Amino acid sequence: MKRLIIPLLFLLALPCTFAFKQDLDQPVQLDWETHFKGKADTRSPFFALTAMTWKYSYESTVYRNRVVIKLKNDVSIDKTRSWVKWDKIKDPEIRASLLHHEQGHANIQYVLLLEAERVLKNRNYSVSNYKAQISELANQISGFFDTMQRNYDDETEHGSNHKMQARWDDIIQDKMDESRAAMAELQK
Repeated sequence: MKRLIIPLLFLLALPCTFAFKQDLDQPVQLDWETHFKGKADTRSPFFALTAMTWKYSYESTVYRNRVVIKLKNDVSIDKTRSWVKWDKIKDPEIRASLLHHEQGHANIQYVLLLEAERVLKNRNYSVSNYKAQISELANQISGFFDTMQRNYDDETEHGSNHKMQARWDDIIQDKMDESRAAMAELQK
């Protein structure tokens, strides 16, 4: 029996103006009509591409030899750079399966948002070196979640390995629950 492979590419894109920004309450719920308006790359071996961005900025204040930062942290989905090859996913089950896989990428990006919020805000930074420390932490967070995104695609075979997709669904849900609980704990 020939196994259907549904390729998908995840792309962390540069910040763009036509993006859907994420809030801290829940992950963006993807749908084909809203989030995939870009022109498909016919040369790509993948059936869809989701362009997502994480960006952060902060304002800092030094008070009594302590650095306090006001963090602005968001992730977004760029609908003009996200695309799907409609001719490759005509079957409703394949469409649903691929969108489910894509949603996993958005959910991982949501965990990145929560973890960046938690980690970057709740550190003691050196007054003399806080900018470099924040930058290094942000790079570590970004690197960790870039790797997680790649592992998700590799292990699920871009969503075509349903057993691994189910395993990753559980992993991602656990990570979302852990991150939400950690955020709630900090707000007490």
